Amino acid sequence: MTAPVLETNEPSTTPPLPSEVKEEEIFCGQLEDRALLGGPNARLRDLRLLFSVMVDFIRGFRTLHFVGPCVTVFGSARFTEDHPYYRFAREMGAAISRMGFTVMTGGGPGIMEAANRGARDAGGPSVGCNIKLPFEQQPSPYLDRCVTINHFFVRKTLLMKYSYGFVIMPGGFGTMDELFEALTLIQTQKVRNFPIVIMGKAYWTDLCDFIHDMVREGTIAERDLDLIKFTDSIEEAIAHLQEHAVQQFGLRRKRVPKSNVLLGERSFKTND
Repeated sequence: MTAPVLETNEPSTTPPLPSEVKEEEIFCGQLEDRALLGGPNARLRDLRLLFSVMVDFIRGFRTLHFVGPCVTVFGSARFTEDHPYYRFAREMGAAISRMGFTVMTGGGPGIMEAANRGARDAGGPSVGCNIKLPFEQQPSPYLDRCVTINHFFVRKTLLMKYSYGFVIMPGGFGTMDELFEALTLIQTQKVRNFPIVIMGKAYWTDLCDFIHDMVREGTIAERDLDLIKFTDSIEEAIAHLQEHAVQQFGLRRKRVPKSNVLLGERSFKTND
């Protein structure tokens, strides 16, 4: 009597074809993030990747340490300079700069470029934390200082580390990722509460409704929304930053560490 064949949910153990292995090696070899996130590697390769993360952090620290208190502006890289959102972000960047903050962005085109350009218009400092992508993302021409990072999570850490407030302009997956990363860190008390301004009420209407649905369902607390400001008004946004960033943290325009020439450090000057 033949024993019944039992179905199993175990994954197939069929070895990959040599062409599939080669394709995966090429894919992971193009960017360090791909190799890091692609599962177990040889121990030596994982050690090299660990050092690449450390190098990213060191380069970021050395580049951004002297830029002063920042407000980071997030938004889509896809808006061109003739788009109303681009002009809106440019005005917002100028307004942030006039408060005495350094305007920080992801360093790329679109909304990021517009905010950095607005800072330049106002004669204020403008910095970027760019990311290396499979398609080249060129740094904005309106940056006084820029660092290009290999690893996304390192970049997000740097954008958070030097910021005392976030301004969220219309954007896509990346913008939403950065928004909810900040909200999660605040909610879990990994960082002190700092203001988050979401601009473009018509664009973010569904998101605003969904967040309030979460409050009603009890998945987040109503107090989690205290520092979120939905607005179309630059004046309201600036007032919110003034109350919850400048006053809360006691910030002053000149709160910048001193550089050490012996360590090869450069103090930050506009257009240096």
